This record gives sequence, structure tokens and C-alpha cells, in this order.
Amino acid sequence: MADKRDYYEVLGVDRNATDADIKKAYRAIAKKNHPDMNPGDKDAEARFKEASEAYAVLSDAEKRRKYDQFGHSAFEGGGPGGFSGGFDFSDVGDIFGDIFGDLFGGRSRSRNANEPRRGQNVHASVRITFEEACFGTEKELDVTLKDSCSTCHGTGAKPGTTPETCSKCGGKGQVVYTQNSLFGQVRNVQACPDCRGSGKIIREKCTACRGSGYVSNRKTIQVTIPAGIDNGQSIRIRDKGEPGVNGGGRGDLLVEVMVSRHPIFQRQDRDIYSTVPISFARAALGGEMRIPTIDGDVAYDVKAGTQTDTRVRLKGKGVPSLRNKDIRGDHFVTLVVEVPTRLNNEQKDLLRKFDESLNGGSSTGDSTEKPGKKNKGKGLFR
Repeated sequence: MADKRDYYEVLGVDRNATDADIKKAYRAIAKKNHPDMNPGDKDAEARFKEASEAYAVLSDAEKRRKYDQFGHSAFEGGGPGGFSGGFDFSDVGDIFGDIFGDLFGGRSRSRNANEPRRGQNVHASVRITFEEACFGTEKELDVTLKDSCSTCHGTGAKPGTTPETCSKCGGKGQVVYTQNSLFGQVRNVQACPDCRGSGKIIREKCTACRGSGYVSNRKTIQVTIPAGIDNGQSIRIRDKGEPGVNGGGRGDLLVEVMVSRHPIFQRQDRDIYSTVPISFARAALGGEMRIPTIDGDVAYDVKAGTQTDTRVRLKGKGVPSLRNKDIRGDHFVTLVVEVPTRLNNEQKDLLRKFDESLNGGSSTGDSTEKPGKKNKGKGLFR
């Protein structure tokens, strides 16, 4: 047995590991290397087999004690541990039912089909405007919801009859299949095919609900959308989902919010970004201008000599916080200087004179400028 790796090393745990640590380590290794997940991969199969052997020993208190005392020799024929005949992979038969039932066809934990179970959640969506997302709104949403059938009171059986206990699963709603594999017997727990997991057989179905126990109704739900909600977020409305089973509570209604794009504003978290054009004269001379925000136009005093792509911060003019609407982000505005494209002759002459004044009396359009002579002034078009 000298060529075998230490079982603790195989699972990647120390010798003081708890049972939970050992189970968790084995589950991760076995799930990754299971032959069903790696068909034809002999290395993965070998790692899976090695890990299963290690877990079968270390998960058993008596075998672990013997292994800690005698090592691998505890399982050799006639060894000091007293486990003659070598390692038997049938020992791991129950392991798969416990750990891998939920991965390969079912769960090993028995669940009573008659126990109360909460209903399924219902999903819906609603579209709102950018402003509605910022400040909140109320919407009416039409959804189709299931209710217990008033004729059979949710049993699914014709009035005057009652559902029978399923003989195949004994009313548990689950059946256990045992299969022989390379590593011993594997137990798979699956929903009963006869009663489909309900544990009951309905011989005579209710004509109102066709045996389902439920009827679908179109309902109008009032949805309160909070200020600050963002695109893709959902609102949970309690107890507006599918009805429960065997007295279980209803599920929830999950409403996904879709926010329409705004033609001017863009949002990033609680901040808003926009671009505003500004005339050349206003940028050069300065003065008050109006900037659009979600609160309406606000006055802003432009500084003289403002350059294009200057970013302005309007504090507290962003989106309210979803948790506290009194806390708001900021609005960042990029000022873009507009260059006039259509000028009449008079306007062109005025701009040339203005440029000449900046150049100290020489226009950039003057072709009489002497070679080698540089203008000291800075022109409008330079």
C-alpha cells in the first residue's frame, strides 16, 4: 500500500478536519471528476475513485480511527486494523445517495409530499420613463394568477370524491432507484412517475379545474415604484404569486423595472450626465445660461473664456438614493462651444476684424504678411 497517497492529502484537508470539512472537500473533488461529467477521461475517473475511497474511510468514525492509527495497512488482508480483504467500494454506496442525489437525478433526503410548501414566485415586468425612475411612481399591472378552485377547494378531485394515496410511492411523492455502478450501488431519488410528486392519485378529476386544483384569473395589481430605482431592478410584492400546496403560503410577485432611455440625460448610479451646447459669444464673454435638469431648467453663471468640453457639476441634482430619497447624486454637464457654420458677409467681416484685433492688426487671412515675420497676438482662428 506504499504507493497510495495519504487520504487526508487526497481530500486536501488536515488531520484535525471535522466531518463537515471532509464532506465538503470530497463533494468538490467528486463533483469535478465524476465520470458522468468527464466521459472517457481516465485521469478524472482515477481521481474520483481515489477521493471516494478516501472519503469512505474518513467519513466513518471507526475506520478513520483505525486509519489514523495504522494507515493504509489497516485495510490490508490480515493487517493490524483487522479489516481483511482490502478496500470494498460497496462501502461508498450510501455516499452517493447522500451527496450526489441532487446532482444526478434526485435528492436522497426524503420529503413528505403532504407537507406544506410555499407557492412559486411569479415574474412580470413594467416599463417606466426616466423621470419616473428618478422620482417614483404608481403603476397598474395586469397579471394572470392562480387561485384555489372554488369547486373542489384545491383538491383537484370531483366533488364527493377524494384523492387516493399513491400506491407506488406510499404517499411520499418520491421513489428510490438503486443502480449498480463501478463504485458500488448508487441511489437516485426521483419524483414518483405515477403521482408526479404529489403523493396522491386523482381518479375522478374536478371538471372546473381539470384536476389541477387551481383556476387562473386575470388581476390588476397596484405597483409602487420607489424613487431612485434603476433599469433591471425588481420590486417584490409579497404573497401575490402562486398559491401554496397543502396549506403553504403564496409565493411573491417579482416585477422587473425597465427604464426607457432619455434623449438628453444618461445615468450612472445616482449621477446624471448630459451635454449642453453654448454659443461662442457666451463662452468668450460669460454670463447666465439655462441648463436642463430632471428638476427643470436651472440658472448657471458661465465664466468668461470657458473652453469647449468644460465639465460643470450641479450638486444634488442627480438621482435620489433608493434607500433615502433625500440623498441625491450630482448632475455633470459638459459644455460644448458651438462654432457658427452659416455666416453672412457682414458677420464674416466682423469676425475678421475681431481676429485682426487679437493679432495686433493683422488678419490670418491677410496674404501680405511678410515671410519670416511672426504675429505676436493670438488670433480667433489660431
